[in-house]
Amino acid sequence: MESVFLDMVRATARGGRGTVWTLADSGELNANLLRFPAGTGVEEHTNEAVDVLLVGVAGEGLARVGGEEHRLRPGVLLAIPKGAPRSLRALSGDFVCLSVHRRRGPLVPKRRRQG
Repeated sequence: MESVFLDMVRATARGGRGTVWTLADSGELNANLLRFPAGTGVEEHTNEAVDVLLVGVAGEGLARVGGEEHRLRPGVLLAIPKGAPRSLRALSGDFVCLSVHRRRGPLVPKRRRQG
């Protein structure tokens, strides 16, 4: 496993949206560097499988967890418990954060009800 300079990853990801880097060599951890332009992010969802740590890397974002708002900026860490509804939105033009959690199986999207 090698060291990763997240600011270099962020710099090369300009224009990218969503996951711009992922930890590939771990059997136990899942880590992703996420980048979003202002006003975009991740819609509200509930993760029943794992607790998640979000760490602000660049810019500013807003995490909403269980109805509470948390501002993320460089150096701010937010622990999100499994089972809590959460969403994430970029407030600045280049919001970047690191998401870390225990590795789990593949994601299986839930079907939406028609009607």
